[in-house]
Amino acid sequence: MPRQGAIVAVLATAGLASSFMFTLMVPIQSKLPELLDASREDTAWVVTSTLLAAAVITPIAGRLGDMYGKRRILLVLVGVMIAGSIVAALSTGIIGIIVGRTLQGAIVGVVPLGISIMRDVLHEDRVDSAIAFMSATLGVGGALGLPISALVTERSDWHVLFWMAAGLGVIVFGLVLWIVPVSVLRTAGRFDYVGAAGLAVGLIGLLLAISRGNEWGWGSPPVLAFGLGGLVVLLVWGWYELRIDEPLLDLRVAARPAVLLTNIASVAMGFSLFASNVVYPQMLELPVATGAGFGLSLLAASLIVMPSGLVMMVLSPVAGRIAARTGPKLLLLLGAVSLIAAYGFTLLFSSEVWHILVANILIGAGIGFGYASMPMLIMRSVPQSETGASNGLNALFRSLGTSTAAAVIGAVLATYAIDFEGIPVPTTTGFTLSLILGGAAAIVALVVALFIPRHHSPRERHPSLPE
Repeated sequence: MPRQGAIVAVLATAGLASSFMFTLMVPIQSKLPELLDASREDTAWVVTSTLLAAAVITPIAGRLGDMYGKRRILLVLVGVMIAGSIVAALSTGIIGIIVGRTLQGAIVGVVPLGISIMRDVLHEDRVDSAIAFMSATLGVGGALGLPISALVTERSDWHVLFWMAAGLGVIVFGLVLWIVPVSVLRTAGRFDYVGAAGLAVGLIGLLLAISRGNEWGWGSPPVLAFGLGGLVVLLVWGWYELRIDEPLLDLRVAARPAVLLTNIASVAMGFSLFASNVVYPQMLELPVATGAGFGLSLLAASLIVMPSGLVMMVLSPVAGRIAARTGPKLLLLLGAVSLIAAYGFTLLFSSEVWHILVANILIGAGIGFGYASMPMLIMRSVPQSETGASNGLNALFRSLGTSTAAAVIGAVLATYAIDFEGIPVPTTTGFTLSLILGGAAAIVALVVALFIPRHHSPRERHPSLPE
């Protein structure tokens, strides 16, 4: 069997590839209407399609991993991402780019699958530190990917970004095939195709309403139809899942207090994280003449934001040691406190670039601790046969938080905007309200975390559970 350090390194590389997909388009997002000769509303689907695909695929891939092998499904997801990258790289029109970006969204499922693989194949003394390291890649990939993407788009054709993604995917595929062992743990039974379809339809409806509400109007018929329709489908889906013998997701396990509260905290933590991703880069990049920006280039701004991801990486071994000694609940509390400190600091001090740098370092600590704690809390509360599906569900809740933040913060900044050289730009008031919302979400995460019960492993409470 390969050395355990090599297994962790390979799975962490897969996590880096996953987070890189979400910063890939940031440098050219505002230029897409011109590059693709399409309306801004149409080019928004380049981002929305990836979001929807990731949200739908992640929990389903987790269940498939539990049933048919986590490494096998992880390889499938990486393969789909490679195919999507090639499709986008060869496309010059918007349809091809949207198809490619949709396929790229599959890669997001590798993080919860990778964490579940770690529980299956690593020695128990290494699991917590490995999970913290894997979770840190969610921030590191984005932090490093942003300046890399900015450099590529400044000096080369933007399609090179997709070729880079494809190349990274090929490397990850080869390393996983070579290094990561096959987990022998399987969940018996048949795959719940009806449940998978119901979850997909419900999530797509709900997330479409959330992500496109600003453009379509929150009271418009499409938003109401997709939003309410999605909620109804999800309610029926939940009723159905509770009444069949082999559900896609065991909602009774998901309803355990520790799991349920962790997932609720994940929504708040995801909201708080994405609020910072929206606010700080815009504050750094807006012209000084607007009265709300520092006038930095995209590359310079990305270098100010980048330390947050590096802090996550540096703190990952610390997070592992804290979890091993005191349990992961303390990590989540520390993460929430750090996020509150970041937003509070920015509300008091935001007149210099270094103020934003300090805030981003605090954000990195908060997300590093918070995101490391969530899979640990989940896996201490579910049977080992449910780890893939349960981690996938937790990742879905984080996605709901980030999607909601994108819509809410976007609406706030659009409402409190002024005309600057013919372009609407956010005002100081808009940024202040957004920072308050990000801090409030962190407070919610803190309060919810306080009520998460102390954890014992599922086997301690249920000796009949499989190893």
